[in-house]
Amino acid sequence: MRRVLIVTAAAVLGFTAQAVSARGNAEAGKGKATVCAACHGADGAKPIAPEQPILSGQYPDYLAKALNDYKSGKRNNPIMKGFAGQLSSQDIEDLAAWFSSQPAMLSTVHR
Repeated sequence: MRRVLIVTAAAVLGFTAQAVSARGNAEAGKGKATVCAACHGADGAKPIAPEQPILSGQYPDYLAKALNDYKSGKRNNPIMKGFAGQLSSQDIEDLAAWFSSQPAMLSTVHR
């Protein structure tokens, strides 16, 4: 019983931490994500090619860092650098909030 309570508490804290760390506005991010949909799908869950990552359900801090790294050149992808280079800090936070608020589509294969 104690283990169930600990696991439940950890899950609740994890979800709360994710929601609190999203500094952007998810609704504003939804409007800004239209250009992202061309490669990642409308909600970030259905990329058009396997080499493009799933964005839905990712941590907002991870998404914001990735966009900032593309913008600064720390991550090297000419297409993403072009898109991220046009984004303001608020745009990045809004996009991170939108994609992180979408249901996670990541899973593992069980054998």
